[in-house]
Amino acid sequence: MIIPYSALHGLAGDTLNNLIKEHLLTQIEDGSFSELDNQQLLNMTNQCKLALKQGELVVEYSEEDESVAIRHIKNIIDSK
Repeated sequence: MIIPYSALHGLAGDTLNNLIKEHLLTQIEDGSFSELDNQQLLNMTNQCKLALKQGELVVEYSEEDESVAIRHIKNIIDSK
């Protein structure tokens, strides 16, 4: 289930930021980024928030394993 962008405004700021950080850290682990310093992490967090606002990234809740993750919308469309 995709969580609407408007619903993200109801989350505590730290919750959304932690979700974004987790998303970015998985990108580091899979080799998309070699490493991130604090400034790069801040820049990428802001870019991620913009991509969420524009609909390029979405927050998806998996009922199957009761988890929440940020995913690229094209990956969701391609998997269906």
